[in-house]
Amino acid sequence: MIRKKDTSLLCILGILILGILGTGSFYKSLMGVFNSLIYATKELMPTIFIISIITAMSGVLKDTKINEELTRPFSKIMKNYIIAYFGIGLFMMIISWFFWPSPSIALIGAIFLPIAVKSGLPPIGVATAMTIFGYGIALSSDYIIQAAPKLTSDAAGIGVSEVMRASVPLEITMGVVTAISAFYFLRKDIENGVIKNVVIDFKNSDEIEDKVYISKKLRKVLAIMIIILFSIDIVLMTLYNLQGGDATALIGGTALMILALIASIAYRGKVWEKVTSNIVDGLMFGFKIFGIIIPVAAFFYMGDSAITQIFGEVLPKGSNGIVNDLGAYLAHLVPINKAVSAITLTGVGAITGLDGSGFSGIPLVGSIARLFAGDNTSSLATLTALGQISGIWIGGGTIIPWAVIPAAAICGLSPFEVAKRNLKPVLIGLGVTTLVAILIL
Repeated sequence: MIRKKDTSLLCILGILILGILGTGSFYKSLMGVFNSLIYATKELMPTIFIISIITAMSGVLKDTKINEELTRPFSKIMKNYIIAYFGIGLFMMIISWFFWPSPSIALIGAIFLPIAVKSGLPPIGVATAMTIFGYGIALSSDYIIQAAPKLTSDAAGIGVSEVMRASVPLEITMGVVTAISAFYFLRKDIENGVIKNVVIDFKNSDEIEDKVYISKKLRKVLAIMIIILFSIDIVLMTLYNLQGGDATALIGGTALMILALIASIAYRGKVWEKVTSNIVDGLMFGFKIFGIIIPVAAFFYMGDSAITQIFGEVLPKGSNGIVNDLGAYLAHLVPINKAVSAITLTGVGAITGLDGSGFSGIPLVGSIARLFAGDNTSSLATLTALGQISGIWIGGGTIIPWAVIPAAAICGLSPFEVAKRNLKPVLIGLGVTTLVAILIL
C-alpha cells in the first residue's frame, strides 16, 4: 500500500538519515531537513513564479474572452486530437531549440490548452506532447544553443560537432519511438474512456460575477497586441542571446505588464483590487501544485551539490556528488564490449538524471564514454551522445515529477500523473535507442 501514497514523508526521513550519517549530529540533521526545503524552493522558485504569473495573466484573458481571439486562428488548424498532439509537440520543439523549454512551456500551454481540449485532446495529452517534444527531443539534442553537447564533448575530449553528428540517428530514433509510443498509449486510453477530457481551472466558482465585457473589436486589438509583445520578446532573446532564466524573466515581466494593462481596461475602477486578486490566485495555484513536490525534490537534490551546501563537507574529497559517484562506480564494475558499453552509458545517464536537472550529470557520461571507447573516436562520439540523450530525457523534464511541474501546472494536473504517463514511452524509446547505438558502434 505504501507505493500508492505520496512520498513526501519518506523523503523527509531520507534527508534526516543522510544528515545523521553525514554529520553524526541529530540537531544538525534537523536543521538540514528544514534548510533542504528552502534549497529546493529556491531552485524551483523561477518556475513557480513564471507558472503563477502566466496563470494570473490567463485569468484576465479568460475573464475578458481575449483568450478566444488568441486561439481562434489555431482552432481552424487543430481539427482533431491527432493534429493537436503532434502540432503542439512540433511547435514546442521548434521554440525550445531556440530558447529552451522553460520560458516557452507556460505561454504555449496557456494558448494551446483550450484549443487542444476542444479538438478532443485531454490536458494530459497536452502535457505529454510538450514534455516529450520540448524537454525530451529539443533539450536533449540542443542543436541551436549547444549547451548540452558542449558539456559532454568537453568531458569526452572531442569536438562538439562530432557529438552532434553522432547524436542525429539516436535523436531521431528516440524522438520518433517515444512520441509515437506516447501517442499510442494516449489514444488507446482516450478510446477506452480511461482519460476524461476535463480541464481543471484555477478560478473559483464564486468568481464568475467578475467577468467583464469588452467589445469584440477591442478584444481583437488586444489579442494582436499580446502576440506582438511576445514576438518582440523572441526578437530580444535572439538579439541579446537570452536563455534559460533570463528568457523566463523576460516572458514573466511581459506577462505582468499585459496583466496590468488589460486589467486597467477591463476592470477600470476595480483595477487595483483585481490585479492583486489575479496575482494572488496565480500564486495560490502555483504553490498548490509545487507544494507537494518540494520535499521530494529536496531529497533528490541531496544526490548532487546540495548535500554539501546544507550539511557541509560531508562527502569524501574529490566526490562529484552521491548520484554521480554511484554512476561512476557502476561503470567501473562492468566488462567492456559494445553492448555493455551502450547499456552502461544509458544506465549512467539515467542515474545522473535522477536529480531532475538533466544537465548536472552529463559531463560524467562524457568521461565514462571516453573510458569505454578507448582510441575509437567514432564509438566515443556515439557513446557520448547516447549518455547525453539518456541523462536529459530522464532528468530534463519527462519522467521526474519535479521536472515536469511546468507542464503539469499549466495543464492543471498532478506532476506525478504526467511523469507516470511518460514513463513507459520514454523507457521504450531508450531501449530502442540503445539497440541502435549498439548497431552503430
